Amino acid sequence: MRPVIMDSQRIIRRVGVILALFLLIISIGVPLLLIFWQSIYDGQRLDWVAPLRTIAGHELSGILLQTIWLGVCVVAGSTLLALPLAWMMAKTRLGKHRWVDVIVMIPFMTPPYIGSMGWILFMQKGGYLQQWLPGAAGWSESFFSFGGMVLIMSLHLFPFLYLLLRDALIRIGGNLEEAGAVHGASAGYRFRKIIMPLLLSSYGMGAMLVFVKTIAEFGTPATFGRKIGYYVMTSEIHKYISSWPIDFGKATSLASILLSVCLVMWYMQSTVSRRFTYRLVGGKGQRSKRYSLRGSKGAICALYIGLLLVLSVGIPYFSVIAASLMKLRGAGLSMDNLTLEHYKELLSWGSVSLKALGNSIGLALAASTVAVVLGTFFALTIGKSQGRMQRVVDLLSLMPNTVPGIVMVVGLILLWNAPWMPVTLYNTYGMVVLTYVVLFLPYTVQYVKASFTQIDSTLFQAGQVFGGGPLLILRRILLPLVMPGMLAGWIMTFTIASRELVGSLLILPPSMQTSATYIFAQFEQGQVSLGMAMAVVSVGMTILLLLVIEAMNSNRKWNAS
Repeated sequence: MRPVIMDSQRIIRRVGVILALFLLIISIGVPLLLIFWQSIYDGQRLDWVAPLRTIAGHELSGILLQTIWLGVCVVAGSTLLALPLAWMMAKTRLGKHRWVDVIVMIPFMTPPYIGSMGWILFMQKGGYLQQWLPGAAGWSESFFSFGGMVLIMSLHLFPFLYLLLRDALIRIGGNLEEAGAVHGASAGYRFRKIIMPLLLSSYGMGAMLVFVKTIAEFGTPATFGRKIGYYVMTSEIHKYISSWPIDFGKATSLASILLSVCLVMWYMQSTVSRRFTYRLVGGKGQRSKRYSLRGSKGAICALYIGLLLVLSVGIPYFSVIAASLMKLRGAGLSMDNLTLEHYKELLSWGSVSLKALGNSIGLALAASTVAVVLGTFFALTIGKSQGRMQRVVDLLSLMPNTVPGIVMVVGLILLWNAPWMPVTLYNTYGMVVLTYVVLFLPYTVQYVKASFTQIDSTLFQAGQVFGGGPLLILRRILLPLVMPGMLAGWIMTFTIASRELVGSLLILPPSMQTSATYIFAQFEQGQVSLGMAMAVVSVGMTILLLLVIEAMNSNRKWNAS
């Protein structure tokens, strides 16, 4: 009887893997393949070098080089911001101030186009900086340049690199540095020969994420980049899809080139990780070396952290809030020029802005709920197995995280707008939800997989011994243990989906707006105060929702204890 049960479980598991693989191929694999196919097939013959000819023939090679150079510079800028902070929080007594980590994550929670608009309002001619310091006109002119664009994007993306480097530095035990000191190595030599090689694997992963997110970013190039005349691949792809005459051929050629660049970066990062991965955590305990900062060293570190928080959080949020409260932009910052009328107009019943806000919340709720169900299914399918099909499922489920969002959106448009599809989702509410689910599915998969791999299989065996069936074990053992991962994935998907811009601009049905497209449109039309008021409301609602969920989760833990 027992072999029959084991055979049936094996069959169910295999069917689950096949179903998961089918869903991922349809939703992720086919759209990416269609991009390559559309770029090399003109309807009559195959032309394998067509994407390269498109880049060279239409003077787009310069834009490709500008995109790559922007990614390289932002990686360098993020490194300069993240590495000192990671060292301070991991190797000094400043690490006990955990509130720094919370504030550092605010730039990640902030839509990049909102941060870019905040910097524009602060540094532009007649902006907030010049209102305080009339002699700062030279600073403004220097800021609106390629260097200013790199600074804005680095301030937004450095938290990715910071968290990876901080965790890696914590895992490096103090005994390694002490061994180098015993043999007479100076502090600089120890950092160069011990710390840096051990950081390469984590740094490679973080640098790849920063590079991909930089070249995939649309909001900052569309606002700040267009203001300084610096164009990148995402802005060109958006132009060919959204502006007349629409040219999907050029758009797919550019998307395939951009996808190829990301895959090359992913391969280089994998090579570095394989070569420079070391086992730092073992059965023998080890302590991390902590340096005491006294006198001028402590003051310099505190000044660095304070300046970094002001640049990444203080200035953008001050500009956004101030702009949302001003009656007249030309009247400057004064108590007489502050009003709440923009919020009243924004939240008035039946207004376009309130409908846009409701659309964002509804779409984000639907997408995060579907994503958490599918992501949990994929994560449990992958499980702890190292089979070939499970590895393919794992790779496909993570693919949207290493592919530029605009490339993924172009592929989904090609698939769901194809004449041979039995159901056409393009220009429908369902298309928007599907796009959000595909773009942000990796978050739920990773969170649930991390929770599942920590569960000891003896718990499931104990449930079977006491007569529990598969559904009972799923409901009483598995789901309660992976629920924290599911909740984290749901929160992350909801947070990002509610502020998603590039996909919304390309796939929203006519006359439908979300909070992100509303902000973008108001900024384009000169209604900055209304757009910034929407930004404050959107971010505030997201933070409020996160606090409510955290309070409910804490209350559940208290009741359980």
